[in-house]
Amino acid sequence: MARTLPITDPDALELAIEALRRGDPVAVPTETVYGLAADATNAEAITAIYEAKGRPRFNPLIAHVADIEMAKAQVVFSPLAEKLARAFWPGPLTLVLPLTQSATIHPLATAGLATAAVRMPQGFARDLIAAFGQPLAAPSANRSGRVSPTSAKHVADDLGDGIGLILDGGRCPVGVESTILAVDGTRLQLLRPGGVAVEAIEGIAGMTVERPLRQSGETVIAPGMLASHYAPDTALRLNASIARPGEAVIRYGGVPLKGEQEAKLVMDLSPSGDLREAAANLFDMMKRADAAGAVGIAVGPVPMQGLGEAINDRLSRAAAPRQ
Repeated sequence: MARTLPITDPDALELAIEALRRGDPVAVPTETVYGLAADATNAEAITAIYEAKGRPRFNPLIAHVADIEMAKAQVVFSPLAEKLARAFWPGPLTLVLPLTQSATIHPLATAGLATAAVRMPQGFARDLIAAFGQPLAAPSANRSGRVSPTSAKHVADDLGDGIGLILDGGRCPVGVESTILAVDGTRLQLLRPGGVAVEAIEGIAGMTVERPLRQSGETVIAPGMLASHYAPDTALRLNASIARPGEAVIRYGGVPLKGEQEAKLVMDLSPSGDLREAAANLFDMMKRADAAGAVGIAVGPVPMQGLGEAINDRLSRAAAPRQ
């Protein structure tokens, strides 16, 4: 069973670095979700991530960096990409950029592509990367396709018997994964909505972010692009206005579902209609609904603007047919 240590423990950083140098994955808190971190330049370490998660190896991993200089050693920044990085890093924005000729990120982490996804996280995770001195691959610390963890307990419940160390930084303040953008010269494509709203990106870039429709069978070039992802065991119904007897209800903005008095459980992502609060609560409430023994999960409508786009993306993938 994994050992859990608070990040305030004086031994936490040293123990994490020792594990990373051995090639062992470590669960670490970030502002988005808990990540399962390992050396992004080490094939054996990356393989250990895939094995712990049961993750498809064609699904690439984000390389997390401590600063822009570390990122520039791995990927090529256009002026637009650097502008976005300097505006939103450290923070929940991932950029997909061409690999440099001297990049040391292992092809297992890029799924053999000519691009890599890079991000600079906030807080303890960034300190760990700086102390380790190498980029860390760190997908969400859960079994592949399942609901992402926003607390150390979520990690322990899902992966505790398969990893050695969990670092507890409390609840993740953003609560959904990073926004992923492909930057091709002056063209911006949204690959995954997330913790930075597209409207904020467009405000800095001074241009529209494209939302390409992904076709079945298209190459997966960034995490979170699989049609079925973030999925609980219990089936979800989206945009529900009526709750069926025995369902768990997840609603938004204090708007009740008709018949919810006969529900197994009723939760509200944000009674006040705050999308930031809703994003932070999303995965925890999905896990609680999944554990309630309900016949299904009915999810009320969530607005699409701002972080609502990321919330609806996660919900639609959680409700999709399993792959």
